[in-house]
Amino acid sequence: MANTSQVTVTRRGFVAGGVAATAGSALVVPLVMQSAGTTTVPLSVRRPGLLPAPGTPLGAYLKIDSNDIVTVMIGPTEMGQGILSGLAQLAAAELGIDWKQVQGEHSVTTGANAASFVNPLFHAQVTGGSTSMRGWYLPMRQAAAQARALLLQAAAQQFGGNWALAPGGKVVHQGVFHTFGELVATAATLPMPAVQPLEDPRGYIGKALPRLDIPPKVNGHAVFGIDVVLPNMVYATTVHCPTLGGTVKTAPATANGAQVINLTTAVGVVAADTHAAFSAAQGLASRVTWTLPTNLALLDSTSIFAAGAALLTSTTVAPQPAETAGDAAKALAAATKTIDATYTLPFVAHTYLEVINCTVHPIHTAGVLTAMELWVPTQAQAFVLPTVAALTGLPMTAITVHTPFIGSGFGRKIEQDYVTEAVKIALAVNKPVKLTWSRPQDFANDKFRPCAQIRVRLGADSTGAPTALVYRNVSPSISGQRNPNNPEDTGAVAGAVGMPYAIANRQIEFVPNPCAIPLGYWRSVGESYNTFAVESAIDELALALNQDPLTFRRTFLAGDPRALGVVNAVATLANWGKQAAGHAQGLAFLKGFGSYIAVVADVTKSGTGGTLHVSKLSVAIDCGVVVNPDSVAAQLEGGLIHGMAATLWQQATFANGVPAVSNFNRYRVARLSDVPAIATTIVSSTQAPGGVGETGVPCVAPAIANAWARLTGVRQRSLPFFPGSTMSDG
Repeated sequence: MANTSQVTVTRRGFVAGGVAATAGSALVVPLVMQSAGTTTVPLSVRRPGLLPAPGTPLGAYLKIDSNDIVTVMIGPTEMGQGILSGLAQLAAAELGIDWKQVQGEHSVTTGANAASFVNPLFHAQVTGGSTSMRGWYLPMRQAAAQARALLLQAAAQQFGGNWALAPGGKVVHQGVFHTFGELVATAATLPMPAVQPLEDPRGYIGKALPRLDIPPKVNGHAVFGIDVVLPNMVYATTVHCPTLGGTVKTAPATANGAQVINLTTAVGVVAADTHAAFSAAQGLASRVTWTLPTNLALLDSTSIFAAGAALLTSTTVAPQPAETAGDAAKALAAATKTIDATYTLPFVAHTYLEVINCTVHPIHTAGVLTAMELWVPTQAQAFVLPTVAALTGLPMTAITVHTPFIGSGFGRKIEQDYVTEAVKIALAVNKPVKLTWSRPQDFANDKFRPCAQIRVRLGADSTGAPTALVYRNVSPSISGQRNPNNPEDTGAVAGAVGMPYAIANRQIEFVPNPCAIPLGYWRSVGESYNTFAVESAIDELALALNQDPLTFRRTFLAGDPRALGVVNAVATLANWGKQAAGHAQGLAFLKGFGSYIAVVADVTKSGTGGTLHVSKLSVAIDCGVVVNPDSVAAQLEGGLIHGMAATLWQQATFANGVPAVSNFNRYRVARLSDVPAIATTIVSSTQAPGGVGETGVPCVAPAIANAWARLTGVRQRSLPFFPGSTMSDG
């Protein structure tokens, strides 16, 4: 007789085994995370299961269990860039173990252990700036080298003799083998030795090993922040003022049965599930009154651009000098060929997949708050700890931060606004709570990449050699907005300073453009706008001199072999100068994030109206030592697509503080059909690892603009190419 009972099964729940139901012969059981007071149970990122890996720690980064499985605990956040697998490869290389013996998980961060997971380049546990491999490459190798030495010492102490590593997580002496699992308990009692990483990487470094995070993402076992469920948890969302910068004036205590909490800059809505919270929030919006900011001109994109245009040529403003060499003004006046061009880029949003969320468990002892446990898709565990401490009065040692998988962040999830809201709501309800923003709230309350207006004056002498560069970037300052006493923003000129082009006379400066629109770090930040200006201007000068843009760059990059190497490599990869009829190519180059990269865009006109179509993107990178070439290629491909979408369609505009965009329908991203053919090549290098995740973005815009200018004679100096695009277009 058939079983006629019905069970509601979500797609994700079915894939992950998230319902108690019989499917064929398999019993699938729901997973609920148990928070254990001050005894933490982290949401781990490991293969194949979800619960924290067992085993004995050997230092902060590694633990080994009785089955000789080595778990690598990482400080950076795995958000799709492959850092979990990359750092695990380094550990495997030092320990000589099989890849099937390796698994990984995020560190569980508390005030007591935070120092162990500091990114040396940031001096904090922060993921950004394409620094994860650059920052943790040596610390992870060092930690694994120390673990190796401890295991060998433990073998000598337990069994006598001089032992060596053997394949498969073993040690050997005179034909006798013992496993890591037999040694780890003793090894953990020994003092940490002073040893160096191996010179021989044992074949792991540079090998395209399967990533550890892919299987759980495919089979549904991966736990993202939005998946976290705690016992007795309530669900929350927020409603912010439609005008940026508005604060709550009045709000009701309830809405459709949901509790309403005044958070000052927003109202929190708490209900039995997320759908109920979202529904109540929709009905609540018209019942909240707001105090609006008075500086609406600083929240209006038209006004901000008008102010920026004046600052571009102002002689009364005092610019911040960023780089000076020679006498750029004199050399420009003496030049026989000059260009004077202004490049304009808009505010842009982050457009990540997983909306803002944060789960908080306040822990009480005898009615007093004694600890707090959080599950946060964050890029900045180091910022979460003091944020929570300031809101609760708890010492940071009483705060535990779990990092689940993060559905991309692009810099937005460094911020603390959503953590603050979640903690305030949890304190108000005295229960575990999961805060989830709706997509419209997420879009409208982003921390936007600044707009930029950049004037570039380039001069060349009678031989065609560039002799002068006068460069002014006018843009809102991220650091200045956060700390008015320190308005200097070196990120605003990133990509324009320290260039390897042989231009003897340079004057590069930054002028902040006051702005109250919330600003934040976006994938490649300053390089994303400065590279557009620099590489467009270089191309314009080459064409004005009737020189091939590739040959022109080769001549003036000859003093930097790595720069010349990527330009030559991408020219070969793209078959520069051999494009089919109706096609044109554009080239762009960047030295940034510790790497060198060059991109060639191949464009055509499509359709009867002659619309721009990107048919191919070719990219060459020299990012130093490569740990996993597949991860490098994947990051480059993602960066190119990200950059192309921003180049062609994306912009955020504001009218008197009201954002024009509130969802993807009016903020176009690349569809599968938009993605061009992509070819990548990695230039072999023995230099220290460079960054990759952000490096692929900046060159796309100038490469496309340069190609379009060669194809049509029309120079695009303002992005995006197609303002006002929606997902209904094309």
